[in-house]
Amino acid sequence: MEDVLAVYTRPYDPSFPQVCLDEASTQLLTHSRTPQPPKPGQPERQDYEYGRAGVANLFMCYEPLAGWRRVMVRERRTKVDWAWCIKELLEVHYPQAERLVLVMDNLNTHTPASLYEAFPPGEARTLAQRLEIHYTPKHGSWLNMAEIELSVLARQCLDRRIPDRETLTWETGAWEKGRNAQRTTVDWRFTTADARIRLKHLYPSIQQ
Repeated sequence: MEDVLAVYTRPYDPSFPQVCLDEASTQLLTHSRTPQPPKPGQPERQDYEYGRAGVANLFMCYEPLAGWRRVMVRERRTKVDWAWCIKELLEVHYPQAERLVLVMDNLNTHTPASLYEAFPPGEARTLAQRLEIHYTPKHGSWLNMAEIELSVLARQCLDRRIPDRETLTWETGAWEKGRNAQRTTVDWRFTTADARIRLKHLYPSIQQ
């Protein structure tokens, strides 16, 4: 926990950008009947029945100090999907960064070994060497600021029926563009000093 909190106190450095990464699944839903368009004084109406069209996985990449985020839509949440997410971050969005300081949950897919599942050894090694990984502790995913962005995304963009992955990609892309234009950041105030007071029960008791 203190390791992640220490990362959040670092000043902005474009050579070492701090990115929080989290992921979530979302259900794809279709309308069973064509919705009735809105009329004066009456909103759009839709039938309560719906059809299930599978699921999609969302990778939320969020750089809080810059107010920048990227939502990547994938069909699955495998090691290979995570590896391609990392490749896009390093080669497309942060090609000039010396190292990417990455905060994320400690899932079995979130390891440099996953890069070797997706790419040749030489390429995987090159990508892995540009990562500085900091894992949130067990039951401590709330320390990942990407969770906050996923919550905002769910409320502002995913609160309606989205029928397929193509539409989901377009919708999240539009949300991402607007949010980045505002350069919305997170005012993170929870510090190591706070943790040692409020979460004292989580620290070991040392007998003198």
